[in-house]
Amino acid sequence: MNFSDELITWYNTNKRELPWRDTTDAYLIWLSEIILQQTRVEQGLPYYYRFAEKYPTVSHFAAAHEDDILKLWQGLGYYSRGRNMLKTAKMVGELYNDNFPTSYDELIKLKGIGEYTAAAISSFAANEARAVVDGNVYRVLARFFGVDEPINGTQGKKIFQAMANELLNRQYPALHNQAMMEFGAMLCKPKNPACGICPVRSGCYAFIHNATTTLPVKLNKVKIRERFFNYFLITDGDKILMNKRDERDIWANMYDLPLIETKDFLETDQLKDHPEFIQFFGETNSIKETLSPKKHVLTHQRLNVRFAKLGKVPVKIKEGWVFIDIINLRKIALPKVIFIFLDNFLN
Repeated sequence: MNFSDELITWYNTNKRELPWRDTTDAYLIWLSEIILQQTRVEQGLPYYYRFAEKYPTVSHFAAAHEDDILKLWQGLGYYSRGRNMLKTAKMVGELYNDNFPTSYDELIKLKGIGEYTAAAISSFAANEARAVVDGNVYRVLARFFGVDEPINGTQGKKIFQAMANELLNRQYPALHNQAMMEFGAMLCKPKNPACGICPVRSGCYAFIHNATTTLPVKLNKVKIRERFFNYFLITDGDKILMNKRDERDIWANMYDLPLIETKDFLETDQLKDHPEFIQFFGETNSIKETLSPKKHVLTHQRLNVRFAKLGKVPVKIKEGWVFIDIINLRKIALPKVIFIFLDNFLN
């Protein structure tokens, strides 16, 4: 059994029809790859269409304002990806005269493009013989060959990359890479893999040894940071007070509401006595209503978010706070948790 041939045969019959598979345009392939990092295809597909329509070429993307990119990116999370894409697009304009590079050695130099993305673009755009190793490929290789080295460890990454390089079909590298990734996404899934219809199960270590639930192996995850965000809704006629975030924390350069972060959950009376509340809202300001806390989970952070409505505008405006016409809220980039709250509140 030739592993690559079996997977390519399966792929040609079962692959999903996806727009970035019908092009060798390195820009569009790059667009899809960055969007799909940490994002399911079903979730990322509408974003791909929106970006490709609004910015059909890398020069269009490079000319965009960061606020417009972040607004279009809203809901995808990992907003640094969107910001880095803008930097990448500008670099392509400066270094390659708006011609998106297709070779691995050139791609790897660009902002936000690592080994995986450079291999994917060079393979799919120029059929360069580079093995693409993503989470799906790690899982397929670990299960089929019975490798219990942690896939997220330094040694594991080297081992799996070497295995992928060895298996690569050098005559059809793009097709091979697509087949490997699609096979992991559709059949060799993290949970409940479809072993019953797997074309290579007869040679699969995990199937033979009933080890699909134990492979691949991962090192312990990074500890989750617990945070408590107290947001304040302050309106003045047809305007609402918003906060423009800086670049030192999550949601860089996006907008949320005036915020006080506390070490743990505070009752309403405790919140009113908090030094920052008194500093910016005064000792006599009243909290008209406090909504039930909501959890918002990020990669390495768990946010406990609570919204409170204040009775009047703040005594002191903090740097970064700005009144915005409510009618213009849909034009600015908001974190998903803020967008949902305001959408419910204003409609």
